[in-house]
Parts: sequence; C-alpha cells; structure tokens
Amino acid sequence: MSSSSTDPAIPDLSSLEIVSPWTELSTGTLQALQLEAPTQGCILVVAPHPDDETLGCGGAIALCRAQDWPVQVLVVSDGSQSHPNSIAYPAPALRALREQESIAGLATLGVAAPDVTFWRLSDGRLPLNTTSPAFKQAVSRCQAYLALVQPSTILLPWRADPHADHRATWQIFKAALADVGQRPRLLEYPIWDWDPAQRRTLPKETAIQPWFLDISAVVQQKYQAICHYRSQTTNLIEDDPQGFRLTAEMLAHFQNPWEFYLEER
Repeated sequence: MSSSSTDPAIPDLSSLEIVSPWTELSTGTLQALQLEAPTQGCILVVAPHPDDETLGCGGAIALCRAQDWPVQVLVVSDGSQSHPNSIAYPAPALRALREQESIAGLATLGVAAPDVTFWRLSDGRLPLNTTSPAFKQAVSRCQAYLALVQPSTILLPWRADPHADHRATWQIFKAALADVGQRPRLLEYPIWDWDPAQRRTLPKETAIQPWFLDISAVVQQKYQAICHYRSQTTNLIEDDPQGFRLTAEMLAHFQNPWEFYLEER
C-alpha cells in the first residue's frame, strides 16, 4: 500500500463515474454527511468479515472516537475462508489471526477490545434464505444483541454488495429491526461495489440517498489501521497461492479522504 503525505481536497464527487449507479437511485444529489452524537447507546458498526469495519468505516469510527462517542463493532463471520488451502494457517488459526488483526486495527481507530464482538459464523456461508432455521437463529441473536447495545446509528454493509455475506448481513439486520418501534438510523457502506464488473443495482423504486463523509482529518489514521490486516493485504500467508489478497487497486479506494454511505429515503 502507498500513502500520501498530504491529503487531497475533496473533489466534486457527483462527477465520478463510480458514484453514478448509486446517485441514479437517489431522489437527491450526493451530499456531505454529518455524523450525529448518539442519543442513546452507541454508534454500531457491523462487519461481515474481519476488516470490513476498517475498510468501509475506519474514517467514521476514528471521527466518532475523537469526539469520545461510544462505538461498538460487531464482526459477523469468522473470516476463516480467505486462505482455505493453507497448512500454516488452518481455519482455527486463521480465525484467531484475523480477530487479532481487527482488534489491533480498531485500537488504532480508538476502539477498545471489549467493545468488539465476534459472532464467528461460518465465513462464506452466512444465511441468505430468510425461511431457513439458520437465518431465523441469526435474527434472534441479532435482536438480543441490539437490545443490549441499543444503537442510535448503525453502519452496515450495502444491501446490494456483490458479496453474498454482505447481503446476508444486511438482511439479518433488516429482519431484526422489522418490529422495532424507534428504529436506529441505518447507513450502508459499499465494499465490493468499487469493482464495476461486480457492481449490482437496485429496483428503481428503491430511493437511496448517497452521502460522502469527509475523513481527511483521520485518513492517515485509517491507513495505519488497514496496515494491521496483514493476512489480507500482504503475502503473510504464503502456502495458499489461491488465497485471497486485497490488491493495491482495491486498497486505493479505501485510502481516499472520504467514505461513501447510502441511506434509504
């Protein structure tokens, strides 16, 4: 990964091609997002895998913690399938490593280990079938967790993310919040949508407001946090040539002085 010693100015983001699939769904234009202090509980960040929390929301997390706002992070899957053929890092060892990476990365952003929860559901197998027992069990677990942390805002994966685990995570939370009286604000963050070849779209009747968050004050802090995820960003795990690794091109999208969020209107 590379880093710049200066933070570039926020451009006219509405002119970027990469935003157009989202702005077309919106009844408004791309606007600057102002985070709000929690009225109760916390800001909750939900990550399908260990690293999504920092890649997608690292700037938001750092900004919230700089104001001493409480942040809770929930990592849904165990991340154990990024290198399924590794002998040096079998699934239990890889799970432990990735949890350590998340703890270290989040500490850099100001989140203490006790404020990070790992559900350790099976990586690559989060339930998408809303009628399955596994989905219903996940929803019940989610409802109990939400009652405990009582978030006023939830940052969760974009509902149309190309990765099935990201979509499943969104569906679980949608179902868990269905009967909540005072629903938290939901801001969705994209991860895999940065690749035009994988990007999905939504029905036109789904109105989405795209937001950008200025993270220029903490972009270097976010970069430092990303560096802790060595299993995903370096050749640390060398004995699985087919294993997953974030490319420099992909990482570049998460080193900009802004983050994108989407909100259903």
